[in-house]
Parts: sequence; structure tokens; C-alpha cells
Amino acid sequence: MAPAEVVSTVSSAGGLLAMLNESNPLLKLHALSNLNTLVDVFWPEISTSLPAIESLYEDESFDQRQLAALLVSKVFYYLGGLDDSLSYALGAGPLFDVSEDSGYVNKLLAKAMDEYASLKFQAVDSNHALLMDLRLEAIVEKMMDKCIADGKYQQAMGIAIECRRLDKLEQAIMHSDNINGALSYCINISHSFVSHRKYRHEGTILGKGKPNKAKNTGPVCKDEPEGVVSILEKLLRSENKDEALLAFQIAFDLVENECQAFLLKVRDSLPDAKSQDTGTSSGGQSSEAVLVGFPQQVSENGNAASVNASAAEDVLMTDDHHAPNGSTHDMDPNKVIYVERLAKIKEILSGQTSIQLTLWFLYSHNKSDLLILKTITQFVDTINSACHSATIYANAIMHAGTTVDTFIRENLDWLNKATNWYKFSATAGLGVIYRGHLQQGRSLLAPFLPQTGAAGGQGPYAEGGALYALGLIHANHSEGIKQFLRDSLGYTSVEVIQHGACLGLGLAALGTADADIYEDLKSVLSTDSAVAGEAAGIGMGLLLVGSASEKASEMLTYAHDTEHEKISRGLALGIALTMYGREEEADTLIEQMTRDQDPILRYGGIYALALAYRGTANNKAIRQLLHFAVSDVCDDVRRTAVLALGFVLYSVPEQTPRIVSLLSGSYNPHVRYGAALAVGISCAGSGLSEAISLLEPLSSDAVDFVRQGALIAMAMVMVQTNESYDSRVGKFRQQLEKIILDKHYNLSKMGAILASGILDAGGRNVTIRLRSKTKHDKVTAIVGLAVFSQFWYWHPLIYSISLAFSPTAFIGLNYDLKVPGFEFLSYAKPSMFDYPLPTTPPITASAVKLPTDILSTHAKAKARLKNEAQQKAASEKQYGEDAFAGSSSAKAPKSPEKDCDLMQMDSSSEKKVEAEPTYKILSNPARVVPAQEKYIKFLKGSRYVPVKLAPSGFVLLRDLRPTVADGLALTNTPASMSTPASGGSEAAQQEGSASAMPVN
Repeated sequence: MAPAEVVSTVSSAGGLLAMLNESNPLLKLHALSNLNTLVDVFWPEISTSLPAIESLYEDESFDQRQLAALLVSKVFYYLGGLDDSLSYALGAGPLFDVSEDSGYVNKLLAKAMDEYASLKFQAVDSNHALLMDLRLEAIVEKMMDKCIADGKYQQAMGIAIECRRLDKLEQAIMHSDNINGALSYCINISHSFVSHRKYRHEGTILGKGKPNKAKNTGPVCKDEPEGVVSILEKLLRSENKDEALLAFQIAFDLVENECQAFLLKVRDSLPDAKSQDTGTSSGGQSSEAVLVGFPQQVSENGNAASVNASAAEDVLMTDDHHAPNGSTHDMDPNKVIYVERLAKIKEILSGQTSIQLTLWFLYSHNKSDLLILKTITQFVDTINSACHSATIYANAIMHAGTTVDTFIRENLDWLNKATNWYKFSATAGLGVIYRGHLQQGRSLLAPFLPQTGAAGGQGPYAEGGALYALGLIHANHSEGIKQFLRDSLGYTSVEVIQHGACLGLGLAALGTADADIYEDLKSVLSTDSAVAGEAAGIGMGLLLVGSASEKASEMLTYAHDTEHEKISRGLALGIALTMYGREEEADTLIEQMTRDQDPILRYGGIYALALAYRGTANNKAIRQLLHFAVSDVCDDVRRTAVLALGFVLYSVPEQTPRIVSLLSGSYNPHVRYGAALAVGISCAGSGLSEAISLLEPLSSDAVDFVRQGALIAMAMVMVQTNESYDSRVGKFRQQLEKIILDKHYNLSKMGAILASGILDAGGRNVTIRLRSKTKHDKVTAIVGLAVFSQFWYWHPLIYSISLAFSPTAFIGLNYDLKVPGFEFLSYAKPSMFDYPLPTTPPITASAVKLPTDILSTHAKAKARLKNEAQQKAASEKQYGEDAFAGSSSAKAPKSPEKDCDLMQMDSSSEKKVEAEPTYKILSNPARVVPAQEKYIKFLKGSRYVPVKLAPSGFVLLRDLRPTVADGLALTNTPASMSTPASGGSEAAQQEGSASAMPVN
């Protein structure tokens, strides 16, 4: 009899329950078997006899005790006691069938996995062996084996990662029919869902030993230079040109992660040309081989920066390859090709290729609106130094990386009114404008730089600002400049110059943990100068980013000993920077700092927590920050705790507005300010509607500095978003203009000026991006925003926001790393992602009042036009439109008002007829904003196909017609590349340079 039939014929389980008290084992077996069949219906009645059934399970002499355990487990499942249910299910042994598709089994399997994962997590977290129930482990293993057997590899990988079973994770990957896809899935879920840093690291390097089966695993091994080098070498040596393209693409992806120390390790670990029995230098390919028309670049110390591919081939034919009579043997073509590829990839890993291409793109596509700055200067009185310096900051941000200094050259007299630290900031701003100009940065700033330790005639503020500018230009690229900065620091005892040199050194050598530079900074700190010591503390942190160095304890000790608040604050931030990305490893230091009696060190502890758990959305970190946000007695700490949520949550920006929504309505203005900046940091560049909705009321807050923070945050969210995409962008620009034109000088006016610069940053061609396209954290960008947020105490740190700028560009490159011309599509209305419309000069007062002077005449003309329009309509009705056409022009009165109205009518009718296209054809290279990336499509039949599908960034292209000559998009050198400080493509070209800016 089938189970359904049994249920339909049984109205009670009482008889079967009575059999459990019989002495005959067969009767007990019969009762248990049928009760297991009927438990789904009669579990309330069966639950009254649980003690009897449990006693059968506990009776070791009863050979069907596992069946009793299964029945008890099912009853507890229906009663809601999942812990007891799982415990008895484990006692049921093989009778608990993991392959059964029922609510009971599925629920207990999930419970078993959670229990097992929790125990494994405790073992990993405490680094101690933990006693594990082997029955529980057997069930979890059965579940994973079943998933692998059924071909559900992603599900098996998810369970294996959750349960800390790397052996099963490897088994699932190796059984997958798409190993590359499996590895990509593995790294994505590891970064998204594994909170324990050490275990996540073990999971993401799992593919290190399988380069032959997974050629594109470079990002998987991003923390293992040896693994990356092994993969790159195999790809470079391949006879298949597409694999070399893939190696170049991996190199560009690694560069985008902005980890200088790691990139240098990879580059230096690759074999140089000499190791290939050639005499070739290991410097990489020259700029000529990268960009047509760019002269060969020379490093700051005068040595050639690289050797191009053709030179490499020439060297291959020399040395021990010479025949006795002076002729040369034919070289192995594969070796020549390998050396060429090696030179190219070293140039990519050094950052030279991407930097030069970015400079060219930002220069050639510059759409800066100088009228905005001109309007600001007209309404900023130099008496108010805060707004005056804010204008200088806004200009630098607006032209970041474009090399366009038109505003500076056209407003020399106005800028020359800057004094003391404002002169420092004005000079440092050149570093933002020329960021990435590694080859000519030092010569550009030569008039301001200290001359062999003596005063160069420009004054200490200009000299200190110039050293800071050098650090901004060379941020994360210290080669060729760090020795000069060290010398400049060692030759002076002037604290303003030391201040600029310490910041410059920290920025240039970011994350390298150079021991010599650390000693230089430490010697400045030991002078106990408040101004120089603050910068030294920040510089130390920048140098030691993410190192979790024991030097952090030295810095903390000095912070306790010093009497200078500025030094304590600089060291507090510096200590926090050393904990970048260390997660649970930083917990001890975080606990120590956040419990300190000094609010400045508690403030540093909050930043340490934010940076240690950056982008993890870790629940523990969020709870801690919320706790400090509502409980600390210091407003600085509370404000920072809320702001820090932005760093923890930037990987899930859509959650930030919801989490801080209550805090944004706090009675405490410092908490409201922190909420605004948290949204600005987390949702930067996203244009997220919920973020804008939260910031709108804060931008009209009653407290001045809250409005300032909201305006800056709003600009960070709206960067690269236009009015067609979100109508609130236009309203926000109008709000900024209204605040700037206000006669009152206040903090919100400064915020509006800075927001104007951020909205149009980088010539309207950059956004703020904290994660790379491969979903890895961008170290420089995150550190840049962390330092930028210190502008509350020190305005010159505003420039650090430029470290977070990322060009919104699609730049396709061929095998020769040149930019070919080809077209692709954006399947969206062009207006959605076009540049914002340029501002127009304000209408004069006389032009506005003109209609009032002729009001009566204008009324009569309109009445006449109305009468004639009625006559025309009657004629059309009587004779038809064709008959009326041609006579209207003869009968039309010679009225300028009518002509004007008719022109407007014609214009409006044309707009109605001409519908906006639904797509736009883009040409390589092109501006592609983040929101536009999902609409990018490549044309069928195109000559070029991306080696890795990517909607923006540096994309390597396969040439499907290699025998046809390339049509290059870049054929000559932009003026700014050969002559620094010239105007952009949209500005008139003028002679001179930024060095002409006078300094008192």
C-alpha cells in the first residue's frame, strides 16, 4: 500500500504508538516504519510519545535505534527545535538521506552547514584545533560530493568556501568543465562573502598552481608576485599572439589596482633581456613604441627610461652573436618576439603606458568650463582667504591631470594675492593639474623648488608647496623622484619646507615601506616641530600603508609623549593607514586606540577600524562604528565614526543611505555632517538616487558646516552625471551658483566652490572610483579619500581627492600598444551621458528690462499676429494648406516681433519632428561614464575585438585583419605633452607656462 493510501485509511496514530510499548522487536519496527511515513500528518499526536521513542534510540541493544532517531528528528523539526532535530538526524546515520528533496532534509542540511561552518570558523579564527563531530562532517561532505556529482560546481564551491574546506573547493574547480570560469567565480565569492582575511587569501590563491589550465588567473594571484610572474611568462612565451595580448591585459588590470610595491615586485621578478643571452636593458619599451609621436622619455636622473623593441632586436644581434668576420648569425625569431613583449609588459607594469595615455586623453578631451571659475573669482573677495583658497583648490581639481593651466595664466594678479599657507596651496595645486607628468614634473616646478638647500628666492611657502606638488605628480610612482625629495628634506630645517617634503615623500613612496625614507621622516618627527611633525606622521602612514608594521607602536608611543595636538593628529592618521586592509589583524590596535583617554587617538582608532575593514561591509565593524557614533563624548570622534561607515560600505553603496538615514536626522550637527560625508565616500561617482535624496535636505541644513559637507558629498555622488540622467543635477548646479553669488562669506560658500570643482573634475572626464573593474580595492584612491577627509583640520589636504580620480575612458590598444581607430556603440540616448551644457554669461540688466520699455507696442504686435493667424487658419480650411503656401510671406508684415516668434515656432517644430536617436556611435578612444558601461556594444564584423570583454578602461584588441595597415587615432603629439602648461583642446593655445606665476 502506498504512503498516500496509508494516510487516507488511518485517522489516528494511537495504535502504532501503542505498539512501541510491546516487547516484540518486530512490532516496534513495524510501528516506527509506519510512524515515519505518517509523521508529516500526525506529528502533533506523535510528539506526546517522544520520551518512549527517545528511549528506543538510547537503548543500544535495540538494532533499529537509528530509525527511532530519524522519527524523533522529524518530530522536533515540526516542533521548531532545529538543534534537537539535527542532533537526532546525526544519530540516524545513513537513514538521513541527503539526496531527498523535502523541506525537512533541505532545512536540516542548511542547519548542518551553518553549524559546521561556525565550528570551522572558530577553529580558523582562534588558530586552535577544534573537536568536530565526525557525523556532522560526514553529512556536509556528502552534500558537497552530491553537488559535484550532479555538476552543480558553483553550489559546491559556495558550500566549500562557507565551510572552510579548501580541499573540496579545489575538487569542485578541477572537476568543472570551465576552469577559468570556476576560478573567476571562486575569487568573486571569496572577496564578497568571506570575512576572515587569512582564509580569503588562501582561497583566492588556490589557482596559483594551475597556470596551464587557467591562463587568465593573474588577478587570482594578485597577492603572490611569483604566481603572477609565472603566468605572465608562459603567456609571453606563447607563439599565439592572443595570449600575449592577454598578458598585457592582465598587466593593465594589475596596474589599475594601484599597489606600487606589488607591481614593482612583479616587474623586477620578470627576467630582463640580458638573462636571455642578449645585451638588452631590462628597462622596458620606450614611449615611442607606446604612443606614436611621443619622444623617448628620460627619467629624472638623466638615464634612459627604457629601450624600445627595435633597439632590443639590434642588441640581440651583438655581443656573443657576432661571427668572426663581423657578420651576424640569424637569431631565433621567437626570442626576438619574447624580448619585445617583455619590454612592453615592463613598461605597462611601471605605469608609464597607462599614465601617458591618460594624460593624452584628459588633455585632448578636456571640457573644463572656465566661465564657472571666472564667475567665482568675481564674487570672492580676497579678504576672505578661505573662499579665495577654495577657488584655487577648485581650479586644480577641475583641471586635474589635464595639464591645462589657462585659469592660472589668465588670473596671475588675482592669484598673487595669496600669502603664506595660501601661497603654499596655490603652488601645490600645480601638482594636481600635472598629476602623472612624471618625466617633466620636476622641470615644470623648477622655479619654485629649493636650490641645493638654499632659499631659491620664492620663499619657503612656495618651496614647500612645490615639494608637495611633486608628491602629487608622482603619487604612487616614486622612481626617479624619491632621492630628490629625500635630499630636499635633509638639506633644510625650515618647517614649512619640511612639511611639503614629508607629504611629497609619503605620496610618492606610498605603500613601499622604504626603511631609509622612514628614518628620514622619523628624524623630522623627533624635532618636535608641530608643523613639520604633523606632515611627518601622515607621511609615515602613507609610506607604511597596509604593512601592519611594528613601527606603528613606535608612532603610538610618540603620539602619547608629544604635547603638540597637530603631531598627535598626524600620527593618529598615520597609524590608521598602516592598518589598511588588515581586518582582524588590526583588532588589538583598534581596541587599544579606541579606549584611549585622548580623543585624538580615539579618532585615529576609528580611522584604523575604517581602513582595516575597508570595503568589506563587515557587520562587526559596522556595529562598532555605530556604537561610537552614538556613545562617544567627543564630537570629533562621533563625526568620524559616522563618516567611517563610508569606507566600510563602499562595496555596497546602495546600503549606505539606509544605514545612515537615522543618523542624518540626529540633533548633533557633527553626526549629520558625518552622515553626509559617509554617503559621499561610499556612493562616490554612482549617481545613486537614494544617496541624492538623503543629501538634499542636508544641503539646506540650518548649520553652516553641515551644508558644506552635504554640498561636497553631493558633488562626489553626482560627478559625471548630467541633468538628462537625473534632473536634480541641474537644480544642484543652480543651488551652487546661488550660494557662490551670496554676499555672505561662510563655510557653505567654500563647500559650494569645492563642489563646483569636484562636479567638473579632470575636465569633466574623471570620476571617483574606489574599486577597479576587476572588483579589487584601489589602494591609492581609498588612501586619497582618507587623507582628503582631514581637510576639516588642514585645508591643503583637499588635494588628496585627486588620488581617487579615475578617467572615464575607453582606450583600445592593439598588439603594439598603439591606439587604433575603430567605432563601437552606446545603446542609449546620447543626451543621457553627454557632457553637461557649458554655462552662459549672465544676461545684462538692460537686456532684461528692454521688453518693459516697449510693452504696449509688443502687446499690439502680438494682437496683430493673433488676428493674422486666425485668418491664415480660415484660409487653410477653405483652400487647403498648399494653396495658402507662398502667399504668407508676401502678406506678412515687416515686424521684428513676428519674425522672432516665427523663428521660435519653426525651431520648436523641428525639435518635435527630429526625435533623439536611441544610440550613439563612439570612436576609440572615447569617454564612457560608469552608468554608460552597461550600454556599450561592439559592432559585428568589426576589425577589432577585445581580448577580454570590458566596457571601459584600457582594453587590448585582437586585430582580425592584421595584414591591413592600422588607422591610428593618435598620430601626433599633443602640445601639452611636449610643452608643459599649455592650454587644453578647448582653450586657446597660449605661450608660457605655469612657472610664470609670480610669487611674492
